[in-house]
Amino acid sequence: MAYETKVRKIGNSLGIVLPKEALAQLKVKEGAKLYLTEAPEGKIEVTAADEEFAKIMEVADDLMHRYRNALKELAK
Repeated sequence: MAYETKVRKIGNSLGIVLPKEALAQLKVKEGAKLYLTEAPEGKIEVTAADEEFAKIMEVADDLMHRYRNALKELAK
């Protein structure tokens, strides 16, 4: 399902407001953490934070930092 929203000015920043249907699908409430990850074709994937996902992202960040030169070469 696709949801439409607009980028809005919030203080000195920009943000988006998620429709209640999208929040229900993510099973999140006010104050919940969301992860935005890069997906193929320039898309962004939104995932509700959970303990397992947070651990996976921590490992991925560590590996990407450690092997950044090799990943740059592979990306060519």
